[in-house]
Amino acid sequence: MTDGNSNGNDWFYTDIVKEHFVRPRNVVLDDSQIKDMDAVGEIGSPACGDIMKIWIKVKNGKITKCMWKTFGCASAIASTSMLSEMIIGMKLEDAEKITAKDILAKLGGLPAKKIHCSVLGDQALKLAIKNYKEK
Repeated sequence: MTDGNSNGNDWFYTDIVKEHFVRPRNVVLDDSQIKDMDAVGEIGSPACGDIMKIWIKVKNGKITKCMWKTFGCASAIASTSMLSEMIIGMKLEDAEKITAKDILAKLGGLPAKKIHCSVLGDQALKLAIKNYKEK
């Protein structure tokens, strides 16, 4: 992707973002993958049209599995993919503390106009953890 004002050599995204967009981790490809999950969180942003849904599996207070679906841009997909990798093996209370800044740091940054996409992932995760605790 280029900014449209260059010779094609300027990239919007880091290599990490591109990798997670092209080869997303823990994405739900078939609903049978989520049948045994313990909780779900979903959030959407009318501003950009992105919708994220995150499922978690918890054992002994730790997230053992995270699956997700995202309807959105490359930034939204890469952010959710990275988040899913970050939280597997984490204690619930530690996962609840993850912020958009943490996701951005792991991705090596995002273009300023795409930062709102990374915020959705941590919000969907917080909703999934809340859903788990309410059960």
